[in-house]
Amino acid sequence: MIENPLLTTGLLLFWGYWGGRLANRLSLPRISGYLLVGLVFSPSVFHLLDVETVNHRLHFISNIALSIIAYNVGGSLDIRSLKGLGRTIGYITWFQALGAFLVTFGVLVVMLRFFPGFSTGQFANLTIWVAVSLIVGAISAATAPGAVLAVISEVKARGEFTNILLGVIALDDALTIIFFSVAGAIAQAMLGVEFTGRNLLLVPFYEIGISIGLGLVAGLILVYTGIVIERAEAMLMVVLGVLFSTSAIASIIHASSILSAMTVGFLVVNHKPAHQNFFRVLEPLEDAVFGLFFTLAGAHMDIAVIKSAGLLALVLLIVRMVGKQVGVWVGAKISGASETVKKYLGLALFPQAGVTIGLVLLAQDLLPEEIGTIVVNGMIGSVILNEFVAPLLLHHCLKRAGQVSEV
Repeated sequence: MIENPLLTTGLLLFWGYWGGRLANRLSLPRISGYLLVGLVFSPSVFHLLDVETVNHRLHFISNIALSIIAYNVGGSLDIRSLKGLGRTIGYITWFQALGAFLVTFGVLVVMLRFFPGFSTGQFANLTIWVAVSLIVGAISAATAPGAVLAVISEVKARGEFTNILLGVIALDDALTIIFFSVAGAIAQAMLGVEFTGRNLLLVPFYEIGISIGLGLVAGLILVYTGIVIERAEAMLMVVLGVLFSTSAIASIIHASSILSAMTVGFLVVNHKPAHQNFFRVLEPLEDAVFGLFFTLAGAHMDIAVIKSAGLLALVLLIVRMVGKQVGVWVGAKISGASETVKKYLGLALFPQAGVTIGLVLLAQDLLPEEIGTIVVNGMIGSVILNEFVAPLLLHHCLKRAGQVSEV
């Protein structure tokens, strides 16, 4: 068993490279190879890494990677290039989140009675089914920016479809947090838990507001510091310094590190005419960042979870996909988006990871212990399945939408 963090990092980088190469040989996105390598190293397969190393010793790697990924997502939101797409992005963001929520909620209310733990005993009642369905439905609205950006970066996707996709995922996390807070407050009231609805409803607006405020301040610091920087190497130091500090401060004050870093990127790309240098310096790091992030994500996967909650995980996977697709179609129809967007954007929004896991762990505290365990296993099982399926769907959608300039 490998416990040394530096050795683990080196091995994940090295074998992640070969996993990515193998995936490309099989005409798969590199992220699939990264995930497979991580799974091989995971405690649930060959046990090369222990749970402590994966969950705690290397946790900082996920924070580093997510701050860079979120910064680049924010940097993709150049208002000049998105001109004319605001209406489309707004409608699609709202309806794809609402679609995932409503379809997941509706199906679960009907089907939970057939799952172990919900079919007999004290939890075999409609109140429990509705409360659980509300919470899981809200969490299902989330989309993972990391996987989307990794595949877009790999295939060098460019075009209107890609711009809309990036715009939607940038707004989706904030909307999901609001959905979750409202659903959680209603579920608490239904379950007879001591009602903290007022506080719960205020939390998302505090978190979103403080996250954006922190990001704006950090972005201005980065922009004005960049004026005196002459060397690319020095620019890299400053960009990473600001990003890591911003993400850390966000965590300390219970704000969203992803939203804060995203705001930094958004401000930079729209404030500074020569903004390319602020993002170009990170390009040499992208393969290593994505490789390490997703091999580590693969190492988090637990085969036992899929076995224990496989059916629920599969149902959640499918109904969320249907909800996203239906929601995108409605939003695209109302906004007058192209047929390509109607057909493929819903599937492109399928990736699900970091924000989902975070909300699932919060949801566990809102539910009775026995039910909370079932929900956590089902949702995490769904995310594990999603990690393998979503990159393939996204890769396919970008190709069909004509966004791939180099494969």
